[in-house]
Amino acid sequence: MCRRPAASSATRWWKSATFDGAGGFVTLLQRSRLLLAALWAGLLLCVAFVAAPSAFAALEKAQAGVFVGRLFAQEANLSLAAALLLMLMERRLARDGQARALTAEFLLPAGALFCTVLGYFALQPLMAAARAGQGSWSFMSLHAVSFGFYGLKTLLVLALAWRSSRA
Repeated sequence: MCRRPAASSATRWWKSATFDGAGGFVTLLQRSRLLLAALWAGLLLCVAFVAAPSAFAALEKAQAGVFVGRLFAQEANLSLAAALLLMLMERRLARDGQARALTAEFLLPAGALFCTVLGYFALQPLMAAARAGQGSWSFMSLHAVSFGFYGLKTLLVLALAWRSSRA
């Protein structure tokens, strides 16, 4: 009977160099922060430069508007989740003594969260009213403000991904 030698403790993932107790958890959080920020930035860029233009190129204007509106609704919900998760990760790093309480890595997703709330959740009802001919603002002016918030959010998330890659 052949017995397989027992794996050494150095090969077990929970005892590896990247997960060695508290320091390993910090490393895991930092890598997770980088991955989430990069995925979020990729989502924002893909929606802005691939999905929305493709919809308007392939569909009738009204259909494309409905499709892109639904796309931005999903993106806004994902942005809320990503921002909150990244802020919680940063708070945990601060609590473990690996970062100060208010760092750029905390303020960047907070700014992106602010842009999501104002740029989507606050402006969408106003845009719907303007499209129906109600309200004092035109649809295009509200669309421009929403576009500005989306662009700022994308820049904030790209800056976060870049800063996280340097850590």
